[in-house]
Amino acid sequence: MSGRPRTSIGTFGEIRLVEVGGKYRAETRYRDLDGRLRKVRATGTSVRAVRALIKDRLASRVGYGSGGVLRLSSPFADLAELWLEDLKTRDISEGTKENYRDDLRLHVRPFFEGYMLGEITTGRVEFFLKQELAISYSRAKHANSLLSMLFKFALRHDAIPRNPLEGTSDLILPKHVVQAMSLEQVQQIRAAAAAWRTGPGRRGPKPDGKVRDVCEVMLGTSMRPGEALALRPVDVTETKKGMVAHIQGTVVERKKTGCHRQDHPKTDASNRRIPVPEFAARVIRERLAEMTPAQGEVTIFHGRDGKVLTVHNLRRTFRDFVKDAGLEDLGITPRWYRRTGATILARGIGVEAAATFFGHTSTAITAKHYIELDTSVDQTPATILDLTLRPVDPDGTLLGRRASDDEEDLLDEIDEDDPDG
Repeated sequence: MSGRPRTSIGTFGEIRLVEVGGKYRAETRYRDLDGRLRKVRATGTSVRAVRALIKDRLASRVGYGSGGVLRLSSPFADLAELWLEDLKTRDISEGTKENYRDDLRLHVRPFFEGYMLGEITTGRVEFFLKQELAISYSRAKHANSLLSMLFKFALRHDAIPRNPLEGTSDLILPKHVVQAMSLEQVQQIRAAAAAWRTGPGRRGPKPDGKVRDVCEVMLGTSMRPGEALALRPVDVTETKKGMVAHIQGTVVERKKTGCHRQDHPKTDASNRRIPVPEFAARVIRERLAEMTPAQGEVTIFHGRDGKVLTVHNLRRTFRDFVKDAGLEDLGITPRWYRRTGATILARGIGVEAAATFFGHTSTAITAKHYIELDTSVDQTPATILDLTLRPVDPDGTLLGRRASDDEEDLLDEIDEDDPDG
């Protein structure tokens, strides 16, 4: 059967021009997303003006039958607002949602605010990501992930024909020197924490040592700050081989609800049981001895008012420790405890085993540990960490070795996982 070829969906036929009363009218047929042909018209005072006008209408036409609320002519701000509404319904942690909102408000939206969706090209997205990468890899990666979610949302609403992220350059993680604390730095911070605000002439209440002890637990277990602060007596088990800690919560700070203990850690894989080195176990036992049986679900490291210690206060006091130790120019943060633990375990038991310890592997391994209480928890990591980091007669052999590429990848993952550590 012969005849004119059928107009493809999303395309139009020949544009016809007609002069009407001193003006010009342009019209054509556009095949909408529901498969039907419909006329599109435009009127202007000149041939050039009317051609430009009808082409603009064709370019921004979302079409009948799409059900979409966005189109190519929609401002980026409209996409952002609709996506934020959709974000409220997603089954992810409130902390993750806050991070998305902040990244959108502070970085992504200011750059794209003046564009309509049809004006956001691959080249413009590439330029933006290069700008972010010049500031930091982490910031560029967060922006890339956020834009991916936004453009996929726009695609689902038939607002854009393709994702502008397609074709942008891969974000290459810059190589950097692995930053784990040396044994000497560990001992310097320990000494500074023990002496913090205890010198002659100090006024005010004597420090209770809880931040010092939290740091010792983080050093021994490589927990995230929020995980260590969320630890409760019911999360700690004494076994024949040693203490085991069940990480099943974290302390979070939210704009609306303030600081509180969240009854699950950052990710499913973070819900895990880990062995506790003896030097950190002693600190926990001393704190548990001060608590009553009725306080089984109260955080071990709580404030004088019984409420959780905040991550903000932990970091602030830790900065004092670092300053008193004379190490303030090195940029050491609580995250370095996880870096140090990861370095020791990667060199002592291998990168894959270290990743399992850190909760960076499949949830199947975590589930196995959850079900097989005690017997499934390998005490080898605790033994290695205790040998290397104990306060008295530590062995610095592992920290003195040269880093491997696999080890650097593990530490990069830890940094990426805890950007605010």
